[in-house]
Amino acid sequence: MFGNLGAGEILLIVLVILILFGSKKIPELAQGIGKGMREFKKALNDVQEDIKISDKKDSTDEKK
Repeated sequence: MFGNLGAGEILLIVLVILILFGSKKIPELAQGIGKGMREFKKALNDVQEDIKISDKKDSTDEKK
């Protein structure tokens, strides 16, 4: 998941984030990221459904 990052590098990144944002802002930041990811996945699924519906319409139109 983290590529070639070791435990020391991940710990350093977490500490830097903690220093920059503070312990009170991190849960809010994570919640915002989670909401954004859910919205992105929903939009992606909607587009995929639209494409599937469009393909089905095109294939039925070609048969007529």
